[in-house]
Amino acid sequence: MAPPALTAEFRKVHQYLVFSVSTPMQHALAAHLADPAHWQGLASFYQAKRDKLATGLERAGFTLLPSAGTYFQLVSYANLRPDLGELAFAEWLTQAHGVASIPVSAFYADGRDHHIVRFCFAKKDATLEAAIERLAGLKAG
Repeated sequence: MAPPALTAEFRKVHQYLVFSVSTPMQHALAAHLADPAHWQGLASFYQAKRDKLATGLERAGFTLLPSAGTYFQLVSYANLRPDLGELAFAEWLTQAHGVASIPVSAFYADGRDHHIVRFCFAKKDATLEAAIERLAGLKAG
């Protein structure tokens, strides 16, 4: 909560503040990465999570889009709920099925809508399995 003039300025710097790292944290990360055992298995670790979620999303009726080098799986839901725009679909999915997604239209300055949302798979396996179970009925419904 703040006056509109202040929040306008806050929004200008927010993106850069939440995606930057302080100098002490950079040194700590560099020390951590010096031991390859800490990170060598990360690619396969996250690939397994992505594959688990992707399989469930396909079974639910989503169309998967290429999503290399990210923690997010992009999907089209056009064949499931073409009547809903991305924001409305994300809200409906959260309210009706308890699964959160991010509308990609939020990343376009003009808010263009392509019936595409993204799901984060950097989650505990139990969370991914619960989401897959909740989404299983979409294709039939």
